[in-house]
Amino acid sequence: MTTFPLARTGHRRSEAGPVELFFDLVYVFAIIQLSHLLIEHLSWEGAAQTIVVFAAVWWGWNYTAWAMNWLDPSRTLVQLLSGVLMLAALGMSIAIPSAFGDGAWLFVGCYVFMGILRPVFMMIAYRGHQLAANYRMLLLWTLMAGIFWVLGAALPLEWRLGLWLIAVLIDYAAPLAHYRIPGIGAAPMDQWDTDAEHLAERNRLVFIIALGESILLMGGSIVAQGQLTASLALSMLVGFASLFVLWWNYFALAGPDTQGGDSSTGALRSAYAYAHAFMVLGAILVAVSIELRLSHDHLTPAIVLVTAAGPLVYLAGNLLFLRSRFGRLARSRFIAAAVLVGITIAAMLLIDHLPVIALSAAVLAVTAILAAHTAYTTSKQPALDDCDDLATST
Repeated sequence: MTTFPLARTGHRRSEAGPVELFFDLVYVFAIIQLSHLLIEHLSWEGAAQTIVVFAAVWWGWNYTAWAMNWLDPSRTLVQLLSGVLMLAALGMSIAIPSAFGDGAWLFVGCYVFMGILRPVFMMIAYRGHQLAANYRMLLLWTLMAGIFWVLGAALPLEWRLGLWLIAVLIDYAAPLAHYRIPGIGAAPMDQWDTDAEHLAERNRLVFIIALGESILLMGGSIVAQGQLTASLALSMLVGFASLFVLWWNYFALAGPDTQGGDSSTGALRSAYAYAHAFMVLGAILVAVSIELRLSHDHLTPAIVLVTAAGPLVYLAGNLLFLRSRFGRLARSRFIAAAVLVGITIAAMLLIDHLPVIALSAAVLAVTAILAAHTAYTTSKQPALDDCDDLATST
């Protein structure tokens, strides 16, 4: 039987190594940069640009987490790989505010470099193994997407958003298409031997990073005000409570004691590569909405929409996760989404008369009730016997 010196082995395979935690640190900065990008370009075009940039940032992290699913984090070569990838991710993060300006080449160069280095390293580390063939197909799809990333940076600015959107669609479609290229081959999901608990742990950690970024934004906004007034203190308490119930919602079922569910690679791909993208983006939008509500004394359409978008995008990720892992949907999630849409409509109609704190409290009430329902239902049904009635967080 062929052995691979850089492969994870033993009973501690599922643990996230220190180098993986170190790698994640750069994404604290990346998420802050993404938040500022949206805050400074609070328009439909700015939202589209933020989503495209987030998609690249997430995919860079996601593919690295999946590669580490098979690599031993204690090996020197693996640690060096992580360091190089971390440096490239830092370059991407630095370029985020100017990705649609003169920072396009730095952003694209770092992203494409990461996309090429990972599969090449895996092909060498696992040569002669099915995983090497899988990464060969992944590399070909990455190169196809890379053409559009490079074209977007090279051509005039008005082409960039459209070309980068095509690149994102190719990147995200690759696993769904099983990395198939007619006449060359494919890498179906059942040919990827994945560790469900390792992926779960990595995604739990990155979600905590997203929440941590929210704390940084909120604290910075309060300090910038210069004086902690009673109204600002109340807004801070509501903002902190919003983050706490988001954490509570998530870990009610996404904690380390979660058991059961479909652990096939296809299910894990949907649950972590895609569903968690929505949940992390939702957490970022919640952070942005808190920052906007702390720094504005009256509502605007943009503030209302971002405030509602955060929990709604997060809930979309919840539903996709449940569908992927457990084959069911949560009725309570649909109810909460409908109530949030109703609150949004009411806030838009009363925008000139509704205090900012009233919108914050209304959204908090929905998410808090959902969190409490999640925790209660989970404690009664730890094995997920009746997910149709769960307000699950992941």
